[in-house]
Amino acid sequence: MSNRREFIVQFSVGAGVLIAGHAVAAMVSEGDPQAKALKYHADGGKMSPPAPKGNNCGTCALYQGGGAASGGCPLFAGKQVAKAGWCSAFVKKS
Repeated sequence: MSNRREFIVQFSVGAGVLIAGHAVAAMVSEGDPQAKALKYHADGGKMSPPAPKGNNCGTCALYQGGGAASGGCPLFAGKQVAKAGWCSAFVKKS
C-alpha cells in the first residue's frame, strides 16, 4: 500500500473513533460531586435565583461544544455539559 493510501486509511479510522467517542460521552449529572462543588445546573435559567441573563455554558470560555446543545468542559473531564447549563466557574468568552 502506498504511503498516501495508508495515511488516508489511518486518518479515516482515527477520525471515526474520535467522532464515535464524542457522540457517546455521558452528560454530567447535577448530583456528581464535582458538579455539586461548582454548583452546576443543567439549565441555569431554572436555578433559584436564576443565573444572570446570558451567562450559560454556551457563552463560557471553557465550553468546548461550539453551537451544539452539549459539549465538553475541562472541569468535567470525559463528560459533557448542557449548553444552557451554568456553574460557579463561569468565565465569559471574550
